[in-house]
Amino acid sequence: MNKIGIILAMHEEFEEIINIMTEIDEKRIRNVSFIEGKIENKDCVIAESGVGKVNAARITQMMIDYFKIEFIINLGAAGALNPSLEIGDIVIGDKLVQHDFDITAFGHTKGYITGVGEKINSDENLIKKFKNSVKNIDERTYKIEVGTIASGDIFCTTPQMKDKIYAKFDAQCVEMEGAAIAQVSYLNNIPFIVVRSISDTPNGNNAITYDQFSRLASKRCAKILKEFIKEIEDSN
Repeated sequence: MNKIGIILAMHEEFEEIINIMTEIDEKRIRNVSFIEGKIENKDCVIAESGVGKVNAARITQMMIDYFKIEFIINLGAAGALNPSLEIGDIVIGDKLVQHDFDITAFGHTKGYITGVGEKINSDENLIKKFKNSVKNIDERTYKIEVGTIASGDIFCTTPQMKDKIYAKFDAQCVEMEGAAIAQVSYLNNIPFIVVRSISDTPNGNNAITYDQFSRLASKRCAKILKEFIKEIEDSN
């Protein structure tokens, strides 16, 4: 039976998903722990990738190679780029871009990847279902934005970098894994989506803010994931 693949970068994100799973079983492959189980009676497999694009890409390919994956979801925290976003707000990524990928010397735009393009589109059906699932959550104290998510192998801290990425890519938020997961999924013809909860705003001191609010972001992502899977079950 096909499973939903769920990839989390950080341990606190991983723990929050484990908390909503039942019938848990661990499978270790090449020293990586993959946890199989059910969320709302839907078969899932989750893994903690670690931070960064290479780690995320590795886990994505392993998940695709060793499990029958229906689609892949990447959840977690992110830094706000859009100035209207606040801590706890949700971004559903309809497009993913690697803001630090640069072959402009060969006449391409920043972020352009040969054979892939500049931005990779998330699955439209998954976007729709996530938008519907968010409506079912009672909390109304945060915004939901659908837009571009930018990824890069750097924890964005300065307002200058934040403004540069926002201006160049019109991205809602920035993180370190989503676009790599998108690229590997795209190359394997596996549907995917990236959903992020805002934990900080790059301002020179946001590492402290991230530590304070990453758990909140993780809990919010777990809650949304549970509602999303309910949405899937109800539509079947």
